[in-house]
Amino acid sequence: MEYPLSLPRDGRTIVVIGSSTGGARTLEVVFSQFPLVDAAVILVQHMPHSMNSALCRHIEEISFMDVRVPEDGEEIEHGTIYVAPSDLHLKLVENRTISLFDDAKVQYVRPSIDVAMMSLTRRGTDRFAGVILSGMGSDGAEGISHIKSIGGTTFAQALRTCAIHYMPRAAFATGRVDQMLPPDAIRENIIRFAGII
Repeated sequence: MEYPLSLPRDGRTIVVIGSSTGGARTLEVVFSQFPLVDAAVILVQHMPHSMNSALCRHIEEISFMDVRVPEDGEEIEHGTIYVAPSDLHLKLVENRTISLFDDAKVQYVRPSIDVAMMSLTRRGTDRFAGVILSGMGSDGAEGISHIKSIGGTTFAQALRTCAIHYMPRAAFATGRVDQMLPPDAIRENIIRFAGII
């Protein structure tokens, strides 16, 4: 599958990655030597609050992206990975600004991958990709369907490569996943989709 590498000047490219149990190993592969891409990457990882800073530091060490836990009201920028903080939902307002809030858990989790993905809206020349990695439960399945419905590109981790395959399996069951891929191929497809700065 080929993707355009150029981004219209007035558009945003947003990649939302959802990960849970077993996802840390996959993220190690996805972000190893990950170049500075022409996209904002939102990572929703189910994890204890104490791991937020450590995960950011590790991804920043192995990639060329700026990595941080965002603040409420922060405007997204290309070339940055935003790690959703534990215990708070994250959504994007008009595909531009991050909103953090502590509403009830969705699919038994907070932050919820579904909440983040479903906040994306069809807007101008904005482009979207959604990715579901290893994890328990079905968080992200509804979000993947939404991203596909607004013209986005969708991937899920190949089941044979998952420590826990339930989240990718639930996403695949929606019929809205473009490709099931191993972690190294997910990495390459994200880079191809976004383009390098």
